[in-house]
Amino acid sequence: MPDVVYGSSTIQYTIEEKEGLKAHYISVQKGVGVVLKGKAVPLYKADQMILKKARWILNKLDLVKQVDADEIVTGSRIPYLGRKYYAEIIFDSKVEGVTVDFNHSQFKFTVNPFIDIQVEIGKALKQFYKAKAVEKINPRIRKWSTATGLPYNKIKFLFLEKRWGSCTDTNNIIINIDTIKLPFSLIDYVIVHELVHTKIKNHSKEYWAELSKYIGNWQELDERIYRLQI
Repeated sequence: MPDVVYGSSTIQYTIEEKEGLKAHYISVQKGVGVVLKGKAVPLYKADQMILKKARWILNKLDLVKQVDADEIVTGSRIPYLGRKYYAEIIFDSKVEGVTVDFNHSQFKFTVNPFIDIQVEIGKALKQFYKAKAVEKINPRIRKWSTATGLPYNKIKFLFLEKRWGSCTDTNNIIINIDTIKLPFSLIDYVIVHELVHTKIKNHSKEYWAELSKYIGNWQELDERIYRLQI
């Protein structure tokens, strides 16, 4: 692992080559460390790029060390639609509570510093997830219901502790709001999984045969989603 010396500090980093990027950029993440991303360059140039941002990197590393597992601070990674996005916290006493802004590259939380910051950030993020689950998943459920010919009664979005979704005896489909953290391939699997339950209420061989009509690689997706923690 390459490293550079800045004052009394040594910064170790890794290089992630990405030829499609027009410029290099640096990320600092808990459990990953410092990563320089971009097209391949000689090591001495990579060192120069790290040194140029050394003070910023050291500040981010200090922040990351202080992050508890459940805390969201600048440098945290927020899961959404199968990816994890950089979080930036901005303090502003003029706002009420917390506002969440997502620009498709990072999350920006504007926070009143005189509130219970982590509690209110958690509430705001849950509200964001719920709104996005309704916005993004509702149309996909309607689309899959039409494609499979499997009708449902109502859709509900709730935070569930031990399952990604469920189907009631009256064919109401319940989707775990945390499903919005998954990639669309797994979101679609959850949707179709529950739609098939409108026809077959158990996990019999008949059920899996019906599911395979609509999702041929259901076994692979089922294994992937089983390994994920809710």
